[in-house]
Amino acid sequence: MKTATKTLLALTLAAAFGGFVATAMRDALQAPAGASPPAVAAAPVAAALAPATVGALPAAVDGKPLPSLAPMLARVTPAVVSVHTKQRVRVSPFGNDPMFQRMFPELTQERINESLGSGVIVDAGRGYILTNHHVIEGADEVSVTLSDGRTLSADFVGSDADTDIAVMQIAARDLNALPLASADTLQVGDFVVAVGNPFGIGQTVTSGIVSAVGRSGLRGLGYQNFIQTDASINPGNSGGALVNLNGELVGINTASFNPRGSMAGNIGLSFAIPIGLARSIMEQLISNDGVVIRGTIGIEAQAVTARLAQGLGLGDARGALVNRVYSGSAAAAAGVQVGDVIVAADGQRIDDPASLRNFEGLQPVGKRVALDIRRDGKPLQVTVAIREQPRTLAGGELDERLQGAVFTELPARLRQAGASGVLVESVANGSRAAQNGLRAGDVVIGANSGRFDDLPGFRASFTRPPAQLVFRVVRGGRPGNLPIR
Repeated sequence: MKTATKTLLALTLAAAFGGFVATAMRDALQAPAGASPPAVAAAPVAAALAPATVGALPAAVDGKPLPSLAPMLARVTPAVVSVHTKQRVRVSPFGNDPMFQRMFPELTQERINESLGSGVIVDAGRGYILTNHHVIEGADEVSVTLSDGRTLSADFVGSDADTDIAVMQIAARDLNALPLASADTLQVGDFVVAVGNPFGIGQTVTSGIVSAVGRSGLRGLGYQNFIQTDASINPGNSGGALVNLNGELVGINTASFNPRGSMAGNIGLSFAIPIGLARSIMEQLISNDGVVIRGTIGIEAQAVTARLAQGLGLGDARGALVNRVYSGSAAAAAGVQVGDVIVAADGQRIDDPASLRNFEGLQPVGKRVALDIRRDGKPLQVTVAIREQPRTLAGGELDERLQGAVFTELPARLRQAGASGVLVESVANGSRAAQNGLRAGDVVIGANSGRFDDLPGFRASFTRPPAQLVFRVVRGGRPGNLPIR
C-alpha cells in the first residue's frame, strides 16, 4: 500500500507540474517575461490533491480492467508522421517591386520559411502519405519524421487545393500504415480520436465525438463535406489522423474554427475530411500524374431571390435556377431546361448555385445522380450521369473577342505554389485573341467578367460578358492589365 501511495503521489505531482508548465507557457505568451509564478507553487497543490486521489484510480473494477485507448493507439500512432516544410522566399526592403529589386539586388535576401504539420501513412509498401494541401503548399523541401525518430525526405505526388488533400511518398522500410475505414459510416455521437503534431510540440492524441457530418458552407474553403468533431485540432494537427475506436482512419484533420485565433484555446469546432473523399482524391492523384478529374452536369445557375421565387411559383427562395445548359452535357441529355430550379441532388438539399457546385465537384465521373427539380412550380425528378469537366476551353465559346485562344487548367506545380486562375494554352496566329495581345503561357488570374479560381469558374464568369473586357494577366512573373477589344 505504501508503494502504491508513493506512485500515485508521484503521478499527481507530475500532473500538477504539467498543468503549471502549460499555464506558465500561456502566461509567457500573453504577459511580460518574468511574470510567471515560481515553480515551487506546484508542490503544495500536488500535496493537497494527493490524499483525495489515493485509491481513486483502481486498476480494475469487479475484476475487469478499466477501458483504455492505449492498445488501439499503440497500433495507430506509428502511422502518423510529423511533416516539416521549407520554402525559400526573396525579401527586399522595396517589397515585391521587380524594378527596385533589379536596381538594388544586394539588398534582396533569401529567407527560409519553415512550417510544421502532420501526415498519415496509408500504404506501407509504397510509402504513400496523406496530408493536407495547405500543409505542403508552396514548399521547396518536405521531410517527414516517423514516430521511431527517423527523418526522411518526401517526394511530392500531387495535391488538390479544392479538397485540401495532398499525397507524398517516402522510401523506407518497416513502415506502419493505418487501415482505411471501409465507408463513410460515421454518425453523430460516434467516438473519434485525433492524432497529430500540434504547435510542433510532438505527437499528441485528443479525443471527442462526431458533432456533425456532411458539414459545408464554411467560408474560404473549397469543396466541402466535412466531419465536425469536438476533438481538439490545433495548428500543426493539419493532415493528421482522425480514427475510430477500431483504429481505422475515418478522416484527415484539416481545420479548426476559432474567430479569436489559436491563442483563445480550443472551442470544440474542428473539421476533418471524410476518408471516402480523401481516398477518391488520393487514388486520382496517384493514377493521373497528380491531377484530379472532376465531374459536372454541364449547367450554369443563379440564386433564387424572393422575387424570383414568387414569379416561379416556389414556396421558398432557395435552389439553383438554371440559366444555361451546355450543349452535349449530361444535363442536356437528361432534359434539364433553362428555368428549372434544382432543389436537391441525390437527396442532398441544394440551397444555391454554390451548394450545387460543391455537390458536383465531389462526385466521381460516371455516377448517376437524381436531381429534384421544380419546373413551372411543379416537382420533377431527372437522372443525370456525371461527365468529366472539360480540361480545355475554346475562347470563342466564351466571347468572340477571345476567338483563337485555348484556355486550360493551371498545371499542378503552379497550383502547388498557391496560384489560381487559368492558363492560356495556345493562341492562333492572326486570331482576334492574338491581336488583343494574348500569348501562350499567360496566366489569367482575374477579369472584370467575374471572380474565378479555375476553368469552370472562368467559364461561368462569362454568363453575361461585359461590354469592356479586361484581363489581369501574369506574364514572365509580372502581373498587368490587358484590355480585350
